[in-house]
Amino acid sequence: MAAGSLVSRATGFLRSAIVAAALGVGLAADGYAVANAVPTVVYTLLIGGALNAVFVPELVRAAKEHPDGGAAWTDRLLTLCLLALLALTAIAVWAAPAIVSAYTGYEGEQAELTVAFARSCLPQILFLGVFTLLGQVLNARGRFGAMMWTPVLNNVVVIAVFALYLAVGAGGTLTAGERALLGWGTTAGIAVQALALVPALRAARFRWRPRFDWRGGGLARPLRSAGWLVLLVLTNQAAYWVVTRLATTAGERAAALGSDGGLGFSAYNNAYLLWAVPHGIVTVSLVTALVPRMSRAAAEDDPAAVRRDVSGALRTCAAAIVPAACALFALAEPIMALVFQYGRTDAGDTAAMALTLMAFAPGLVAFSGQYVLARAFYALSDTRTPFLLNLVIAALNAGLAVLAHLVLPARYAVTGMAGGYSLALLVGWVLTGWVLHRRLTPASAGRRRRRSRRSARRSTWRSTTLGAHLRLLLAAGPATALGHAAVTALAPYGHPAAAGGGAVAVVLVFALLARPLRLTELDRLLGAATRRLRR
Repeated sequence: MAAGSLVSRATGFLRSAIVAAALGVGLAADGYAVANAVPTVVYTLLIGGALNAVFVPELVRAAKEHPDGGAAWTDRLLTLCLLALLALTAIAVWAAPAIVSAYTGYEGEQAELTVAFARSCLPQILFLGVFTLLGQVLNARGRFGAMMWTPVLNNVVVIAVFALYLAVGAGGTLTAGERALLGWGTTAGIAVQALALVPALRAARFRWRPRFDWRGGGLARPLRSAGWLVLLVLTNQAAYWVVTRLATTAGERAAALGSDGGLGFSAYNNAYLLWAVPHGIVTVSLVTALVPRMSRAAAEDDPAAVRRDVSGALRTCAAAIVPAACALFALAEPIMALVFQYGRTDAGDTAAMALTLMAFAPGLVAFSGQYVLARAFYALSDTRTPFLLNLVIAALNAGLAVLAHLVLPARYAVTGMAGGYSLALLVGWVLTGWVLHRRLTPASAGRRRRRSRRSARRSTWRSTTLGAHLRLLLAAGPATALGHAAVTALAPYGHPAAAGGGAVAVVLVFALLARPLRLTELDRLLGAATRRLRR
């Protein structure tokens, strides 16, 4: 799974590079970025978040409780979801101008460009939903690889489309035909990604048969759970709407001041894309494989097993994510230059985007940890508590974005928004961990904790998970400093040398400190990697 995700992210870098080379990171790129993000926003807002979180636990529970292994229940749920996706896609395409207007303040030619892109990108909603539905069916059956590998096909299609544009395009203002090529080509990539899962489903002996006997079909519980997740995603998207509006405004302000690059929404989007790579490779891969097991433990009313799985996942993810966060902070400028400094994107643009990536970097650990904790709640069939906790993150993210917009100059507004998101994630992660700890602690331990607050504090500070994180953070300081020093020293030799030398320095510090600081999970990961290299 991690290998598939790694190849997917690598081809995603090539995709981002060729998009930046074709469109730059100015207003035209902002229009495409908004239009390409809108389908994911609408899909996630209205149905996608619920499918991602509810589907696997409920499929595992249905397979355990139903005599037919949950086959009829799965057919009913797939039928209902596919009909909802078709209706949602049709409405979204019709309402494209209103959706673009809601997320941007664009007028005139910029609004026309963004709406044209959106009309050809919004059909992605259907294929995103199909990809999620089929992928979750595979995950519930223990087939994890296909869902991680098929995004590679999506990236290949989009790379080919933008390469064709670079070969035949005029290079000036986009014509109607060029907009259609780029928009529909991007949608074709998502369609290929979704349909490529069909052979894996056949190999897993899954055959879908449409069923419309929904009444009394056992769909009430997942639909109730999905309702809370729709509210959760709604709060996330409200915060995202604030950030999108403010980032696009910052880009327009910067353009008016003569700086049209690296300071608007496309810069925020590009930095976020790179920032999320380690999370997608490590955390998503690990937790995707872990959710069915946690769901079975929850269905068997075994909170101790869920607690062990969550603790192990947090420690294992942190062993890779903390060094990755250090590398993103220390290597931000050469990484940004390697990925995006082509065509219309120059060194000034990538330097501005590097600041945004550095502001994102500290929040990566909290982002990964929050993902693990939320999936534990979903495995327990509890979607209400994550919604309430997520209100804190969304409110902080939106509030700090507004503060950055009001206080910082246009050049640093997007960087401030990224830093605000990191802070919001940290606060939410700590709060969510505390609530889940109370949820998974037996009642008898809770009574003892109430009788002895001192004992509770001592138990918390002796937590293996907290201790592992604190020791990793202790190593993060020297690793980041040495990595940045290596980047500075090697900068005259080019971006590849600077990025490579900085990465080696960060890894070397963590490897040297693994034994003295008792970084058990990191030591295990390094040992496994060494053995693979030897073979």
